[in-house]
Amino acid sequence: MNKTVFITGGSRGIGAFAVQEFSRQGYNVAFTYFKSKEKAKELESATGAFGIFCDVSKSDSVNDATRLATERFGGIDVLISNAGIDEFALFTDISDEMWHKMLDTNLSSAFYASRAVLPQMISRKSGVIINVSSMWGQVGASCETHYSVSKAGMIGLTKALAKEVGPSGIRVNCVCPGVIDTEMNAHLSSEDKEQLINDTPLGKIGKCEDVVNALIFLSEDKSSFITGQIFGVNGGYII
Repeated sequence: MNKTVFITGGSRGIGAFAVQEFSRQGYNVAFTYFKSKEKAKELESATGAFGIFCDVSKSDSVNDATRLATERFGGIDVLISNAGIDEFALFTDISDEMWHKMLDTNLSSAFYASRAVLPQMISRKSGVIINVSSMWGQVGASCETHYSVSKAGMIGLTKALAKEVGPSGIRVNCVCPGVIDTEMNAHLSSEDKEQLINDTPLGKIGKCEDVVNALIFLSEDKSSFITGQIFGVNGGYII
């Protein structure tokens, strides 16, 4: 029987590549989308994956999405909390609304999704949860304090939850991408990209497949003795 992976934020960037690759690997794939309905429908047609409209910042919406995925495929074996936004702002310019939107979308969503799938995983005594954070969650980024905090929170969530659910046979890990060639980084100027490349020991910007390869590895039995770990996929930018 094929395993089922549930991917939040699966219509664009790393999430969309993950939907494609997990589908190629033979997984049943369910993914959430919010604003990118057209891209989600195209992805469904191309892969056979199950796209679900979901506002990941709302617990009820996440609960409904995981329920629909469970009903469609009979259960969720792997959860990848990938949904996220970023925003540049001076710390003193961050409003209450900006702060809450960032934490609700990036961090609370991972909490809601994990809470929704854990009962079935605990019942089966097996399951995998992978949180997609960022290297800025490890070291912090100037003018991205609220983003850095949300991603740092995912690292803390990973470590604490891994300890709690490990005895139930559930593994929880975190992947922290560096600068990846996605729409989220499309705003970077050619000068900024060149500087980032120069600051990266491997001398290049990462691709979505670099991150997704790590996600696939952590989802498989080959990583059965790995939990509570933070995997940097950043070309050596953060060591």
